[in-house]
Amino acid sequence: MAQRWHSRRGAVVVVAGLVAGVCTGAGGCSAGGSDTEDGRAGDPVPLLHRAADTLVRAGTSKARTSMEMATGGTRVTIRGQGVYDYRRQLGELKVLLPQDPAGTVEHRPITELLAPGALFMKNRGAGVPEDKWVRVETAALSDGNLVTGGATDPFAAAEVLRGTRTATYVGRTEVAGTPVRHYRGTADLALAAEGASAGGRGPLRAAAKGFATARVPFDVYLDDEGRIRKVRHRFSFVNGRQEKAVAVASTTLLYDFGAPVDVRLPASEDIYAGRIAEDTGGAEAAAGGKD
Repeated sequence: MAQRWHSRRGAVVVVAGLVAGVCTGAGGCSAGGSDTEDGRAGDPVPLLHRAADTLVRAGTSKARTSMEMATGGTRVTIRGQGVYDYRRQLGELKVLLPQDPAGTVEHRPITELLAPGALFMKNRGAGVPEDKWVRVETAALSDGNLVTGGATDPFAAAEVLRGTRTATYVGRTEVAGTPVRHYRGTADLALAAEGASAGGRGPLRAAAKGFATARVPFDVYLDDEGRIRKVRHRFSFVNGRQEKAVAVASTTLLYDFGAPVDVRLPASEDIYAGRIAEDTGGAEAAAGGKD
């Protein structure tokens, strides 16, 4: 059955509530090999441009995400865990919001389905029936869903590296027991959009225009096969409710390559088409530092 995909202003507001006051941070990793292979003897930029394609060849993996933002004297972290199919560009994450500033409210995990050009969310609340999904066009979000959903799409995180302008080899280390090579550099979102996949082009273009700056500092860790094991981006995000940009650190950890992945997008009748409440609750309060 053909799917009806709805994109409404209300849906965007609902998603924005995830980060309009909450965000992430995390670390990095690196891979083995000789000094020449590590990039010390050459320019690592071309290698990082190919990192997303290397994931496509790898097929699938499990993923953990962390998004951290400090604002109003409060540091808030959103964590996610799930699986991703890089060939189909489909993923599923369970995203856990932190407690409200008062520390008294427990949030149910939000299920997020990631697809080319779309984000599906379940258990977000805000007036949406429990058995329904909210669908948002990621190209319609000012950040291309690199921040708003509370987790960066793992393939989008890799495609940001297509925009690498400068990078240096830091050295060898380990990530979760795996030998890796650590690179540090800066990517340009507009350049990344030019080389991105068809599904990633629109969101990255939106992010290039919507962020406070299109320049994205990063640390990335590649294993011996060139696969990303960990990547940390530092975005400058404007949530529309305060004048100053907010620094957001988003970390994606990839592991268990080849894991089975079976992501099924919602049928059209399971997608909520009604009005969505614009109450962003505790997330907005945290982002605005109103706690």
